[in-house]
Amino acid sequence: MTTDTPTDVFEEHRPVLLGVAYRMLGRLADAEDVVQDAWLRWSRADRSDVREPRGYLVRVTTRLAVDRLRQIKSRGETYVGPWLPEPYVTDFGDTVPDTAERAVLADSVSLAVLVVLESLSPLERAVFVLREAFGYPYAEIAAVLEREEPAVRQLAGRARKHVEERRPRYDVDPAQRRDLTERFLAAAAEGDLEGLMAMLAPGVRLVGDSGGKAKAPVRVLETADKVGRFLIGAARKTGADATLRFLELNGGPAALLVAAGKPDFVLQLDIADGRVESVYIVRNPDKLRFLPVD
Repeated sequence: MTTDTPTDVFEEHRPVLLGVAYRMLGRLADAEDVVQDAWLRWSRADRSDVREPRGYLVRVTTRLAVDRLRQIKSRGETYVGPWLPEPYVTDFGDTVPDTAERAVLADSVSLAVLVVLESLSPLERAVFVLREAFGYPYAEIAAVLEREEPAVRQLAGRARKHVEERRPRYDVDPAQRRDLTERFLAAAAEGDLEGLMAMLAPGVRLVGDSGGKAKAPVRVLETADKVGRFLIGAARKTGADATLRFLELNGGPAALLVAAGKPDFVLQLDIADGRVESVYIVRNPDKLRFLPVD
């Protein structure tokens, strides 16, 4: 006999549920709200017929996330400047020992992929997340979304094609990304424009997300010259009391600048063939509040 309480069972599966909700929404606060709603439904449900709690909870969470995404899209909210997903601390630790599986999970939560997922319909996004990130069979996804399996396969094909056409190509080796990020930040801090330019791909892009609540470019910057000069200028304005710390965000190494005891910005790089293809900077304070500063 099992003595697990409803709370024990739910907490066991919470990381998976949060992973599904975050990939669906790209916003940690919304994902937490969805998981909380899933908990309320679980705590009130008749669980006597639930043979697989994880499957049941993923189904509830996915449906709630689809509904939340539809509400967000229907509101048609305007966002000041470029939009990036909320940085999400990912530390798979020993929970995902397989290297291939870790790579899939990391890729599915990367900033580059989540930006592309924003352009999918809620159902396409749900199918993509369940299939590509968590490996659910089409039959189970059809049951989750209450759709016929052929329709789900069609949605999956459309979503995969859309993502593959728009997803930037980049190297996922964490050690290489960490090393280049450290050298990249050092060159910017030292005002070494030549050294910085040597690390940038000619067509590099810098995407800065401030939501209009902090200083950041209101448009995507392109070309190595523009990106390099912007970064050198920004580094000169960094206060002497600011400190950098490295952590794993969205499946890869990232740098967090802490100033006056608060997160100031997150920087993450996409790298291909040893050079920086994309620079992501998140400065919207609403998106940094969950990050650890020590």
